[in-house]
Amino acid sequence: MKVTRIAYSARLNPGKYAALVEQARRLGRVRSEMWQRYGSINGVGAGLRDRQVRDRWLADGTHVRFGVLANAWKETVRDAMADIAANLAAAKVEVQWAIGRRTNAGAERKRMFTTLRADQWASDPFLARQMRKHWKRGRNRTHDQIVVCADKYNTAVDGQSRLWLAVPGLEPRKMVKIPLSTAVAPTGTLRLILRGGRVEVHYQIDAAEMRSSQRPCGDATVGVDKGYTEALTDSDGQPHGVQLGVVLSSESDRLKERNRRRAKLRSIANTAALRGNHAKAHRIKVNNLGTVKRDRQAARYRARVRTEIFTAVHEVVEKAATVVAEDLTKRFAGRKTLGKNINRRLAGWTKGVTAEALRNVSERRGSALVHVNAAYTSQTCHRCGAFGRRSGDRFHCTPCGVVWQADVNAAINILHRAGDPDIALHTPHHKVKQILQDRTDRHRTRLPVQDSSPAIAERRANYPNRSAMSN
Repeated sequence: MKVTRIAYSARLNPGKYAALVEQARRLGRVRSEMWQRYGSINGVGAGLRDRQVRDRWLADGTHVRFGVLANAWKETVRDAMADIAANLAAAKVEVQWAIGRRTNAGAERKRMFTTLRADQWASDPFLARQMRKHWKRGRNRTHDQIVVCADKYNTAVDGQSRLWLAVPGLEPRKMVKIPLSTAVAPTGTLRLILRGGRVEVHYQIDAAEMRSSQRPCGDATVGVDKGYTEALTDSDGQPHGVQLGVVLSSESDRLKERNRRRAKLRSIANTAALRGNHAKAHRIKVNNLGTVKRDRQAARYRARVRTEIFTAVHEVVEKAATVVAEDLTKRFAGRKTLGKNINRRLAGWTKGVTAEALRNVSERRGSALVHVNAAYTSQTCHRCGAFGRRSGDRFHCTPCGVVWQADVNAAINILHRAGDPDIALHTPHHKVKQILQDRTDRHRTRLPVQDSSPAIAERRANYPNRSAMSN
């Protein structure tokens, strides 16, 4: 398993940064050419690989007009081809869901899946319409990246124990030396991302080399539920990542206030421009409406959230050999339309970070991750199985007469769902609800008769609950 590490430049010379920006801009034209030719429906079915594309460009002279070294544009072609393939695969996933909603016939569904997998969907009206909907014409917006092959750079340490990374520039045999803020030399293929006057060096390492991967996992089986005031809550009642809610709320409040002030400044700049005072409008846009500081704050916030979530997952794996969780990669459509402030607090992107952390940490430390169907796990009581009412972090069960902690109750239900013979991972939610309701009705019929009237007792014995006798 590979994990990505990032090294940052330290006090980089502005002239070197400008040279790297120019190189990244020219390589962005290479990406744009790739997406224009092969990143749309017209390029489907060509069956070309990156090496074949490079041979074509060398034969017809396309590579000459980019003005970069041969290895630089070849690595960019390879990287762009991989991006196109990933983009196409993501669109196919959406189309597969559409196929499942369209038909239940096994033969027809198999035919559609085979046609989609073989990239022959252009002749099928339904598949072509769905692919045009989910895979739009490709367009490149990446003009700040440089991909460097593993054998085209070198590292060195100077007399002051500073690590320098030398990468190819625009001219042959002239390297651009970048000082790094780390003592660990990057390895493998590098991806240089230029942001705000600083170079980010992305590279991959083997997960087995990390110290956290050498820590053993626990021996228990634990169910976990994702929360918002904390990252995870396990079935033992222990919360993990309790600072996540504070981080999300404080960032949401800060963004609300910052966006309000930026909107006011933007209005002032637009008013000044309409009155002909373009100098004032330009000063406001340059000095007050920039993106460098905003992007750095956003990067620090994302890093803090990731640290909180990964730390919480490590705490869970510390005690669990098997982690039972819901599939957080699935999309969930809410019934209510929420406001911008609430959406910022819920921070739906953290769901993907939690899914990534569960998968990576479990795999690296040897713990098994089991995904289950989480439908109605937060709306049923883990003791009696009856539907209850959730209010904030409390779950009210009327039959039991108990108020449970909502996240703990959901985590226990998720743990029980792992051994459920009737509810599979992809069972539709309406069938899950029917199964749970039937179980509740059967449970009620086994309860002793509360009314002492002989006539009512005899009628209940002869005619049990009809919903328990349904499908």
